[in-house]
Amino acid sequence: MPQDIIVIALGGNAILQAGQRGTIKEQLENVDIICAHLVEIISNKRCKMVITHGNGPQIGNVLLQNEMASSLVPSMPLDMCGAATQGMMGYMIQQTLANRLRAAGLRHHITTVITQVIVSREDPALKKPTKPIGTFYSFDEAQKLHRDKGWSMFEDSSRGYRRVVPSPRPFEIQETRIIRDLLEKEEIVIAVGGGGIPVIREEDRSLRGIEAVIDKDLAAEKLAEDINAAIFMILTDVEQVKLNYGSVAEVGISLMTADEAENYVKEGQFGEGSMKPKVEAGIRFIRAGGRRTIITALNKALEALEGQVGTMIVP
Repeated sequence: MPQDIIVIALGGNAILQAGQRGTIKEQLENVDIICAHLVEIISNKRCKMVITHGNGPQIGNVLLQNEMASSLVPSMPLDMCGAATQGMMGYMIQQTLANRLRAAGLRHHITTVITQVIVSREDPALKKPTKPIGTFYSFDEAQKLHRDKGWSMFEDSSRGYRRVVPSPRPFEIQETRIIRDLLEKEEIVIAVGGGGIPVIREEDRSLRGIEAVIDKDLAAEKLAEDINAAIFMILTDVEQVKLNYGSVAEVGISLMTADEAENYVKEGQFGEGSMKPKVEAGIRFIRAGGRRTIITALNKALEALEGQVGTMIVP
């Protein structure tokens, strides 16, 4: 019987949590916890697995290092920062998961793919920066950065000014064929880290990195769609999607069809920067022919795959 492909999307905050300094030791400890849960799935489910991850806190640190060291070494553009975090975080997950699998007596063939995600040159988002990145600046600093570097800046919750960049939709994943080939060879694949490196295809077919950030859940969904995954699992910090979140009428939802989920999105049930993109990605996966989208907490992943907890979106 053919093995199902499961795409598991991890949040960047799972690897570098709020309140932590961000040391490699802290991140490796967090990755080890993540990998313990992944090994549970691999041990209990006959499947092929692709792991994706966020990189928000990590790329924020790289950007800060860029700024702090700008008088000593040239700063890296945003696409290079994304590539750097893909490599670093892929290495941490790849090594830690292999060690866990080896200790459990299981196959431990894992490959990290530095992934380029092609966006459309015509995407209107490229002309409307909305995604805040990096550190906070004073008004004077923001004005200087806008003048000297051409950065778009906006005031963020009265805490200061931040740079904003475009957040285009993923159009095509350059390394899809490679990822498919690796899955055929029964490799566990780590890919599309941080939403992938955003690139555009020039008229001569060459690729060029751009200053943008692709939503990590939408990029993970696009990969899941393109490799014909059966299950798309988004692991976050809550066990279940909630309706009427934060109100006295708050209620968890265990199962919804793609149509029902779409109606909830239209009603404004889900937060713009939190649950909404996850539910939207889940709907897109089902609309593209996926069997199940699951949204749940990391420590409930195996139970959610067995239908016991979490939120499931189905056709």
